[in-house]
Amino acid sequence: MLALFLSAFTTLFVVIDPPGCAPIYAGLTASATPRQALFMALRACLIASGILVVFALFGEDLLGALHIELDSFRIAGGIMLFMIAIDMVFEKRTERREERAEKVRTAQSQGQPHVEDVSVFPMAMPMLAGPGSIASVMLLTARAHGLQETLVILAALAAVMLLSFIALVAARPIIRALGSQVEAVITRLLGVLLAALAAQFVIDGLRAQF
Repeated sequence: MLALFLSAFTTLFVVIDPPGCAPIYAGLTASATPRQALFMALRACLIASGILVVFALFGEDLLGALHIELDSFRIAGGIMLFMIAIDMVFEKRTERREERAEKVRTAQSQGQPHVEDVSVFPMAMPMLAGPGSIASVMLLTARAHGLQETLVILAALAAVMLLSFIALVAARPIIRALGSQVEAVITRLLGVLLAALAAQFVIDGLRAQF
């Protein structure tokens, strides 16, 4: 069970990428008070957790209703995760996140002076509970055998979301401590790891099909 927990935790941590979300969140909440930033981080993590739990528990039934085989979803999900990994290695993912953050900041500057609530968009979706994390949690629970393994995967998800909350709350100190260059190195290393995990998903799907 420990091996399953570590595998699920690593996959979800790499895809959700709490260290990568932290600097974006810090920029989006630059004009917020510490109390406002704390509650927005909490709401974002709770909403994202709810979305991912729903897909973890009922995603397979949804596929069945759409007449999509699980092995096909494994292959498609693996390819999607591999594309995310390529973006991470070449920093395209970070650029898109920063573009989304800049759009929100522009909207804030042109709107009313009160602090914009960014907990639902873009933090909960698509940054925390995006296509990659939804695909990952569905693939992981689909491979689980029995209730006990499903609970282990949900525990790994809870641990990652807790770390995400801590990263968002401590975003400003983390940025000062790491610096942009260290953050870029970490993102590339996580991208290489995610590419290997994505390849394994595709291999599992192809092996089951053929």
